[in-house]
Amino acid sequence: MAWHLDEYERSMGQLASSSLVAYRRDLEAFVRWAERLGVAAPGDVDRVQLRRYLAALATRRYARASIARAAASLRSYFAWCARRGLVATDPARRLSAPSPASRLPTVLDHADLSALLDGRAHDQGKGSDRRRSDRDRRDDAVLELLYGSGLRVAELCALDCVDVDLTTRLLTVVGKGDKQRVVVMNQRCAEAVAAWLDGPRDRLSGPETPPGALFVNQVGRRIGPRDVRRILDRRSPVPTHPHALRHTFATHLLDGGADLRVVQELLGHASLRTTQVYTHVSKERLLAVYGQTHPRA
Repeated sequence: MAWHLDEYERSMGQLASSSLVAYRRDLEAFVRWAERLGVAAPGDVDRVQLRRYLAALATRRYARASIARAAASLRSYFAWCARRGLVATDPARRLSAPSPASRLPTVLDHADLSALLDGRAHDQGKGSDRRRSDRDRRDDAVLELLYGSGLRVAELCALDCVDVDLTTRLLTVVGKGDKQRVVVMNQRCAEAVAAWLDGPRDRLSGPETPPGALFVNQVGRRIGPRDVRRILDRRSPVPTHPHALRHTFATHLLDGGADLRVVQELLGHASLRTTQVYTHVSKERLLAVYGQTHPRA
């Protein structure tokens, strides 16, 4: 109770559930470390101890991204403690950590993307030919939306039928922080979703199917991230993560001349800086093509 972690967690209800779990895990790890040193409450923590904790994580060979997230968790928690009067001064204010290593997003090349979107799973699987055909219609729609509309996998899984307007080819999506945005479906997306809704969804649904869920898995429950990973495992010619389709969507738009702020809006990024990473991807692709094709490169 001295650390008030439950109260802090309730105050952060605007965060995604995965972020809440990560913050709570980081803070519980810090509390265990602090209490071993005799620190019993947030008011007993000073800046030096926080820096020593981050150094201890580095000594234990934690990834730089993990240490940076731990620092962010501590900054958020102690700022809340300061607002509640649990600490006299905020010891985590401007607490710094190693910047995560810069990684360019993975982008599928055109051959792998075509194989993923245009192919079919060749496994025999369980069930009748009709059931496998229905599953293929679902997989088509899932993959077309991930690439064609640049959705996060959690956004796709949360879609309800009422969120889809096939006439205007628009989707209403709830993204991070419960922010709602409208995204566009291309013609192939709309056709794939229409084919899924025209029979296959009802046939794969069951007693446990939420009434409004757009996509369901093999047992009739709302589709989840693991189900989407299984779809990619069946269909992709190379190991692929669902987020790679979102990266590919953004990169292809910029390669085609789309304005950066338009891409930001479509992706649902709060900051333009987050979207700018895709400009670096495009430059890398240009340099790669130049190096492979120019006779004097």
